[in-house]
Parts: sequence; structure tokens; C-alpha cells
Amino acid sequence: MAKLTNFRFKQIGVIKTPYIDNAPYQPVNESKGDFRIVLNSEYKEGLLKLKSFRYMYVIYYVHRVKRKSSMVVTAPWAAGAKIGLFASRSPVRPNPIGLSIVRIRKIINNEIITSGLDAFDGTPVLDIKPYVKDLDSKTDANYGWLNGLGGDKEHLFLHIKGVPHEY
Repeated sequence: MAKLTNFRFKQIGVIKTPYIDNAPYQPVNESKGDFRIVLNSEYKEGLLKLKSFRYMYVIYYVHRVKRKSSMVVTAPWAAGAKIGLFASRSPVRPNPIGLSIVRIRKIINNEIITSGLDAFDGTPVLDIKPYVKDLDSKTDANYGWLNGLGGDKEHLFLHIKGVPHEY
């Protein structure tokens, strides 16, 4: 098998959010503010029939991460639990690619108005794909190592998402 060492991605658009200095760790559907994806005009035709879906994947370049990735990480909300990078959802990765599932609220020309996105304003978009109910929803999915943390799962997930809440 040949080893690829260099390859490129094209930026197809930009994410617009109210997040300048801080963003949640995961998309929050109820986030307040203007969330949209502005595609470069040459990709506008690619939006044909996307509105017929309720959700979509947004694949983006996490351009503001400057730290070097580590293969073992500590989740800040998990009481010091050490886990492998690939068992985490840390944005600090060997390839800084972000993936979010967001609700499609409206499409106007080359802009997709969405539910809350967990990305900074100006984040480059690499791709979007429709979320298809029976293909993308796995009914036997589990919580993996998160089950071992104990405690109130709802409270834990507020921490994971970065949602402000009562402690």
C-alpha cells in the first residue's frame, strides 16, 4: 500500500457564528445567535434538495488550534481520567478536522442557516453531507468509557457540551 504524504483540501465556504473567543465543545441545538454556513458561490448548485433533510454533517478545518496533539489526553470534565486521543472528542488532533451535526433551518441562495455550531466565526468549511436517519443513527451505540464515570449523566453531558449550568 502506497503511503500518501501530502494532499490538499479545498475550502468550500466559511462558518459564521457569534463565537469569537469561546465556543462550546459540541453543537448545542438551542444556542442563541446567528449560525450559518456561507458556501463559495461556485458550490451553490450543490445545495439542490439539501433542504429536504432535517440535519446535516458539517466537516471543517479547526484552524485556530495551535497546540500539538498528544496520544493521551485528560478530559477537563472527567475528574482527571486519562484516555487515548482517539477515544476523545478533543479538537487537538493529528489532522485538525471538525465534525458537527446541525439542524438545517433554512437555505437562502448559497447560505445555510443552521442550529448552533461548535466552531469559531470564520472557520473554513471542507464539506457538508446530509444526515440520513437510518444510515446515521445507530440504535445500539453506547457511552464507552463515559459509563465508568458514574454520577448524573445529564449533568456530565452539560460539561461535555460546554453548556453553562448550575454546578
